[in-house]
Amino acid sequence: MRELLPLLLQGTLVTIEIACLATLLAIVMAFVGTAAKLAPWAPLRWLGNIYVEIFRGTSLLVQLFWLFFVLPLPPFRLELAPFTVAIVGLGLHYGAYGSEILRGALRAVPGGQFEAALALNMSALTRMRRIVLPQAMVHALPPATNLMIELLKGTSLVSLITLADLTFRARQLDEATFQTAEIFSLTLVIYFVIAQVLVAVMRQVERRVSHGILPRSVR
Repeated sequence: MRELLPLLLQGTLVTIEIACLATLLAIVMAFVGTAAKLAPWAPLRWLGNIYVEIFRGTSLLVQLFWLFFVLPLPPFRLELAPFTVAIVGLGLHYGAYGSEILRGALRAVPGGQFEAALALNMSALTRMRRIVLPQAMVHALPPATNLMIELLKGTSLVSLITLADLTFRARQLDEATFQTAEIFSLTLVIYFVIAQVLVAVMRQVERRVSHGILPRSVR
């Protein structure tokens, strides 16, 4: 196991890097998708709906294959590195789910909060930044944490587009050593530890965001 662990840790670093960058892209796309779906201009709402329904309604694996194998072909002729494909594919896919989470969280904010902000003559940007988003984040963070864990597990699919992530390294070692039980058990443990670290970090974020918004008993 001393010989196997360094190789698995190399793959773990790749997995963590992909997960972090894809999560950042997913957060951006969640806000973009939500803004588009709530826009007063109909074409923007259509674009937002198309983005969410396509990436939420199709397989992540097929999306990765499409970006990796189809984009380089005519008429697109756009060849992306496997690392870029992994980040873009995961970010767009989970960003679509995140958009629905954020939209639901915004709708969960009581209407009286909007009316009070209007009565105080706040601008739309100030209302969103100081009144709406802080309360919406309280509702959005628990399901967003689950979505981040799903994204982390989804990184295992990038091994199929030749990226040497944790799953790819585990399969390589299994083929070379035939120590299947030991290798994949250790791989499960590594994924579990990363997920628990993510949960612990997000709980701290939830506490900070909910401070002064939710009663202590609710937290």
